[in-house]
Formats: sequence, structure tokens, C-alpha cells
Amino acid sequence: MKIHSQAVHAGDRKKAGQHIPIATPIYTATSFFYDSMEKLDRVFGQEEPGFAYSRYENPTAAALEELMCELEQGHTALACASGMAAIHMAVMTALADRRKSVVAANAMYGATVSLLMNILEPAGIQVRFADICDLDTLRAAVKDTQPGCILIETISNPLLRVGAIDRIAEIAREAGAALVVDNTFGTPLIARPLELGAHFAVHSVTKYLAGHGDVLGGVVVTDEGHGQSLRALSRTLGPVLGPFEAYLTMRGIKTFPLRMERQCANACRVASWLAQHPKVERVYFPGDAAHPDSATIRRLFPQNLCGGVVSFEIRGAGREEVFRLMDSLKMIVRATSVGDVHTMMLYPVMSSHREISPKHRERMGIRDNLVRLSAGIEAPEDIIADLEQALG
Repeated sequence: MKIHSQAVHAGDRKKAGQHIPIATPIYTATSFFYDSMEKLDRVFGQEEPGFAYSRYENPTAAALEELMCELEQGHTALACASGMAAIHMAVMTALADRRKSVVAANAMYGATVSLLMNILEPAGIQVRFADICDLDTLRAAVKDTQPGCILIETISNPLLRVGAIDRIAEIAREAGAALVVDNTFGTPLIARPLELGAHFAVHSVTKYLAGHGDVLGGVVVTDEGHGQSLRALSRTLGPVLGPFEAYLTMRGIKTFPLRMERQCANACRVASWLAQHPKVERVYFPGDAAHPDSATIRRLFPQNLCGGVVSFEIRGAGREEVFRLMDSLKMIVRATSVGDVHTMMLYPVMSSHREISPKHRERMGIRDNLVRLSAGIEAPEDIIADLEQALG
């Protein structure tokens, strides 16, 4: 099936007694019992499928996990309480039987950088950052550190760089490392990291998959070799997504390909318009023919699907000028997320990369005049009109 059909049908219509619900129900039960202790014992021991305790597995979350396995073409999935919980689970699973060392992309989401530097590194895990868009530089970093895990984003946040996942996967396998790819900005419509050789694909389902600004959650999808370790770690740590959030995520995913196609088209329109505006110094967008990773983008991404995010620098602006611009917006929502049906604008220095030191932000290329726009599904003319009146 094509992804549009998978999104609608996968995971649903499990038999429940004498009937089959067409939409997966919300199972709020924490515990489950059976007619005999022998059967409960087998379920607890994972000798046969079933549900015993919702920290281990829940029917609503399991349906979402089945759906995500279908979308990402993976073997095992774990629905988590947030995207950061999913990143943490993926990295810890990757390192479970490998050297406790990570090579990460040098431009990533701020909270991911904080996880690496403020949580994992003090716990004894070596962390090194490298330019994953320069394969020679990445190879040198991997050779030097011999990492157990390489961590990248399909489309980096917020400067929208795109690494060659398939070639990075080759480097990882040669080094015996697991490749973890945060596919939140890419989504399975644009890229399926596991098909390109990655071991883990991670999503903040808060963003494009749920897509309506009403769910906080994450998902890890992995290959067969890491599935058992992922589930075992989860049974102990319990980072699981609640059943109501799992239900909302499944409902959102049914329309995600349609929304994403519109968001990609709107982002392309907005990026082209911004590039001509005299008050805009620079536009970052993967669909730009002059993008530094354009060859990789053309090779790996479907035609006309380059993501729904546009970042741009306002000429001569600092914090005060950026705030003034954002306060002038009338339709575009000033909020800290991406992927919703409504267009949103964020100031990375204040939000997504707030915890990163100014010097580190500068090394990452995140300047004080940079804003990030997530295109929604509105009429593109209305998005552009709001930007035009705000820029003045």
C-alpha cells in the first residue's frame, strides 16, 4: 500500500469480543486479567501476546506502534510520552551493548544538544559533534572516537541541513555503530531512515504526525536487531505514551500525508516570496536550488516534498526587532512547535535553542536575527499577506 493508505488503515480494526471497532478504542485500564493464572503468567513472561500492565504494553498504544512500524517500515516501535523521551530511549538502546560514545550532528534541536551535554556526558557517555554533511569530516570523527551511536536529524532544526542518510549509515555500519535519525521534520512521507540503512527512526509525534497542537508524544521505530532491547528498557523505565494521546495521534496520522503535502507546498511558496523581500537577509529552505545539500536532497527526497519549515534572517535585526515583528503577526501563531495545521513562528534564540550558550549557538550558525516558520495548511496568500504586513 502507498503511504496515504497505510496512514488510514494500519493498526486499526482489532477484534474486541464479538465485534470489531472501526477506530481503535481508548483503553484506559492500567492492568488486564485473564480467565486463568497460567495464561496471565505466559503473557507476563512474553511467551504469548497479550496485555498485562500498561507500563509494558497498552492496546491503544500498541495500535499506534503498529501503524508507525508500517509507515517507517520498521520491526518494533515504542510510543513515548514526548519526542525527547523517544530520543533518549533510542540512544540508550543503541548504546546498550556498544561503546558508550556518541557522534552527533553539530547542528541539532537545542533540547537534544542539552540531553547529550547535560545528561549523557556527565553520566560518562562521551559526546562529540561533527558536521554530518561533510562525510570526510564525519569519517574522521568516527574513526577517532569509535562511537557506539551516531545521532542525526533528517532535516536539521532550525537551519535545515540534510545529511546523506544512506552514506552516513554505511559509515556507522563500518564502525559498528547504530545510526539514530530524528525524522520529525522529514516524516515518513519524505524519508524513511530505516530503508536508507538507519537502525532507529525517531519522531516527536507532537509535530506533523498528530498535527493539531493537542498531543505531546514521541515514537521510536527500530529494526529487528534492536527491538527486544528497546522493549526491555521500556518495561523498566516506563516512558510510555498515554492511551488518549495515542488515540489522538492515530487520528491525526490518518490525514498527515495530505496535510504534509500542503505544508510542503506552502513552505515552498513562502520561501520563494521571502527570498525577494528587501528586509530578509537570508532564507533557509531545503527546496532552494542553492541549498548546500541540494544534491543529497534531490537524490533522497521525493520531488516537491522538501519539508514544511522555512527559517530566515531579518536584515539588521536583534531581539527587539524580532519581537516587534512577531508581535505584529495577526494570523500566524507565535508558538514553540512545528507541524500544526496553523502556521507558526518561533524565535530559536528564545525557545528551541535557549539553553544553548551564545558561543555554541554562534558555532551552530544560529544568529540573533533568525526566526523559524512552520507552514500550516492555510491559503498561502494569507500566510504571505501576514508576513508582508508584519515585515512592513
